Amino acid sequence: MMSCMLLLSMLIGTQAYAARLVVGGKNFTEQLILSSMTVQYLKAKGYQADLKNGLGSTLMRSAQESGQLDVVWEYTGTSLIVYNHVEEKLDAGAAYERVKELDEKINLIWLQPSALNNTYAFAMPQALADADNITTLEDLANKITQDQQQNPDKQHLLGLDYEFASRPDGLGPMQVLYGFQLSRSEVKQMDPGLVYTALRNEQLYAGLTYSSDGRIKGFNLKLLEDSKGYFAAYAATPVVRKSVLEQNPQLEEQLNQLSAAIDTEKMTEMNKRVDIDQESIDKVAAEFLQQQGLI
Repeated sequence: MMSCMLLLSMLIGTQAYAARLVVGGKNFTEQLILSSMTVQYLKAKGYQADLKNGLGSTLMRSAQESGQLDVVWEYTGTSLIVYNHVEEKLDAGAAYERVKELDEKINLIWLQPSALNNTYAFAMPQALADADNITTLEDLANKITQDQQQNPDKQHLLGLDYEFASRPDGLGPMQVLYGFQLSRSEVKQMDPGLVYTALRNEQLYAGLTYSSDGRIKGFNLKLLEDSKGYFAAYAATPVVRKSVLEQNPQLEEQLNQLSAAIDTEKMTEMNKRVDIDQESIDKVAAEFLQQQGLI
């Protein structure tokens, strides 16, 4: 009887840890790091894990819905706005609960969100921010308004990507909320990557960035606090197909442990190491897992 129970236990254990999981990732640095990290972590836990990254958002979503991907890192704001077309303004907690509820209907399960929030943000060259004592978007708006009143000829160049300049949840409503108004000549539309370069060279007063981009640290930029909560939360969260969780009962807890170790500051540093310091993605991901005691 004892030998039968031992054999059964071994078979169950073998089945659990022989699972082959396919991890997906998008086509930018942060997602490449997260997906590499997840594959390395799962392999250390005994799973067979394959990596399929470099995907666009909608392609990754479709691949997971069709069962081609098992585990991905998705952002709450992306699912809320892009996939589920929710226009209601929600705080971080409400956004997570809404996407969790909506995506469960198509058997995609949101696990515990990380403390990584890769949302839109505005940044300034650190020297300019320090000189004008600006730490928040409200400070920026007040400075622009004050200068317009005292020195109408002074311009404040803001760099934006082409989409944000004109979309309904972009620059226009943000100016209304924060109470400032830029002239057309003060808004410079450009490729997102050029915004960072122009900020580094102090060719812009402020520019649209992403809150965990490694170039913020690498180029010595000051990330401005969104003091009135204009931008939606983009909390990075493991999303797993329901059937995969059912077949691998330990997977949810394991991925939640990984998620709990990640935050915006740590991710920004990893992004910097790849984008600025030119370190390999796999190396940066592996060292993070080791430092956090996860492998």
